[in-house]
Amino acid sequence: MALTRFSGIVIMSLHLILLTSHCDGENILVFPVDGSHWINMKILLEELHTRGHNISVIRSSTSWYIPEKSPLYTSITIEMDEGLENFFDIYLQEHMRAQREGASLLTFLKLTKDFLSMITQAHLVWCNATIQIFQNPILVKNLKESQYDLVLADPAMGPGLVLAKYLELPLVLNVRWITSGEGHFILAPSPLSYIPVPGSGLTDKMDFIQRVKNFFFYSIIKFQEKFLVGPIYDNLCNKYIEGGCDIVSLLQGADIWLFRSDFVFEFPRPTMPNVVYIGGFQCKPAQPLPADLEEFVQSAGEHGVIIMTLGTFVNALPKEVADEIASVFAKMPQKVIWRHKGDHPSTLGNNTLIVDWMPQKDLLGHPQIKVFVAHGGTNGVQEAIYYGVPVLGIPLFFDQYDNLLRLQERGAAKIIQLADVNGHTFEKTIKELLHKVSYRENMQRLSSLHRDQPTPPMDQATFWVEYVMRHKGAPHLRTEAYGMPWYSYYCFDVLIFLVTAVTLPLFSIFAIAKFLCCRRKKRTKTKQS
Repeated sequence: MALTRFSGIVIMSLHLILLTSHCDGENILVFPVDGSHWINMKILLEELHTRGHNISVIRSSTSWYIPEKSPLYTSITIEMDEGLENFFDIYLQEHMRAQREGASLLTFLKLTKDFLSMITQAHLVWCNATIQIFQNPILVKNLKESQYDLVLADPAMGPGLVLAKYLELPLVLNVRWITSGEGHFILAPSPLSYIPVPGSGLTDKMDFIQRVKNFFFYSIIKFQEKFLVGPIYDNLCNKYIEGGCDIVSLLQGADIWLFRSDFVFEFPRPTMPNVVYIGGFQCKPAQPLPADLEEFVQSAGEHGVIIMTLGTFVNALPKEVADEIASVFAKMPQKVIWRHKGDHPSTLGNNTLIVDWMPQKDLLGHPQIKVFVAHGGTNGVQEAIYYGVPVLGIPLFFDQYDNLLRLQERGAAKIIQLADVNGHTFEKTIKELLHKVSYRENMQRLSSLHRDQPTPPMDQATFWVEYVMRHKGAPHLRTEAYGMPWYSYYCFDVLIFLVTAVTLPLFSIFAIAKFLCCRRKKRTKTKQS
């Protein structure tokens, strides 16, 4: 009888585990962002697909990364005359050219103006595409009748948030960047005294001048939010959302934030209960390399291999920079694998293999890899941490300098600005990373910290997506602070009340005492006269 009772408990426990860990065949509507952001989203969709969920992905007809046909999902294609690729390509070429000219106030102002202009134009393009959705009655009818259980969106662009509001569906964000900067700044308390604003190039240790600089960069983000991006979505919401809305309230109304970061990488800061940190969720044990690549890697012997790639958007550096780097590689005993498109550098050595694509994660996980030369994108930085490979960073745009700075502060990377890249600086820095053992030790320590988690980041991500679907949202995790007026949030009204409550009686007592004193003096004078 005891054995029967024990068996019943085991069966019931297994049933509860299965019930709470999986949702069978739910319908998920995905609104991703193209480019490197799609790489992250696709990895999450692959896992959700293996768990039996039905996925629909909204994509543009001009998408350069999101295929229309896929075994993972059903596509909903929006016709667009122009894609984001053109905006980014023009911006990046101008940005690199300006960087080579060196730092100056004029260069900073030009780059900031170009960035804000490019971002605003990108939001306008996608808002116009979203209007196409709302003005297509057949598509809207299909979206409503598809009985989606959840919208999964990347909030770097806002249309997915507006659509979730329109369809009245729970919302999960796959996020690091939002429509106006880094997500934490509209999500959680963010004191500028120790939380660096992206783009500022600061750490969490700031002196007075650095805090002034941090405040200045924060004002740029607020300007972008209030006057450039915000009004675009205000118009969209006022036209199609009953009662209206704004992009900040839509972001703050999300049920779960799957944040592509963690506190091994990020500086400590306040957060919220509906934030789930999944930094490095795309990483897994390295797979064997293709035979020809493995042969090349092994041919390096004890000297090892350096790998270099500049991410999704950048195929090649300016020619003079590429030639300088290639000449340094040619003199080194290490073998080099370099992702580079276009004309090969004229100074290329026999030890350097140029490729159009590389299995980056599998290479980083190979024991022969000694240094990773990278631009500092979130994906590459998280993968370098996971596999424990020190980084030589050449930041080019967006958040890349700030990402690399976090590794450099922890003694796991070195940064060279594009304007400073030449044969001498590049050779000196890469030799320091190769021969100073502390860089590898520090990065491997970060790797050990990152891997030491009770639940892998991917399992956390899928759990919380399914949690929201099981419970039809997670409003109990959202703070009421978002709906409070500023004077209530900062207790300014309470302060005024307390000051009044204390000073008014004191003032009354003082006034009465003064009155009685004056009256007594008056009586004394009258008696004397």
